[in-house]
Amino acid sequence: MIYDDITEFAAALPPMRAIAGLDLGTKTIGVAVSDGMRSVATPLETVKRRKFGLDAEAVLALFAARDISGCVLGLPRNMDGSEGPRCQSTRAFARNFVALWNRPITFWDERLSTVAAERALLEADTSRKRRAEVIDHVAASYILQGALDRLRYIGAGS
Repeated sequence: MIYDDITEFAAALPPMRAIAGLDLGTKTIGVAVSDGMRSVATPLETVKRRKFGLDAEAVLALFAARDISGCVLGLPRNMDGSEGPRCQSTRAFARNFVALWNRPITFWDERLSTVAAERALLEADTSRKRRAEVIDHVAASYILQGALDRLRYIGAGS
């Protein structure tokens, strides 16, 4: 089920199980996962995009290996808050993905998540090559951590 409201998403989640965050780019999908208590987001890996079926298969394998109970997709709104073609693409991914994975999915405003991830990697003195390799799943962890903080605030963090 796809939830636009994170409160409804929270109510649909089973307790004490990890959730995942995805940063959907045009060339890659950054994947991050939470711990079972849903307090910390950890960057996991970056999946190279090919076509939807292969992308979904790779993400589903990661989710199965970690018993993921819900998914937060970064929603790339424009800076004025409006939704453009990239948001439509993300929503289409969610509609197709939920047909293969019958667990709760929601969206999280990802504006500036890549900028924050890039800044953190620069502060950590990460080489340009390494930043290019990890930026997407680090951005996914920023998206997921934002959602985890919100879930904790509304009392559904466990």
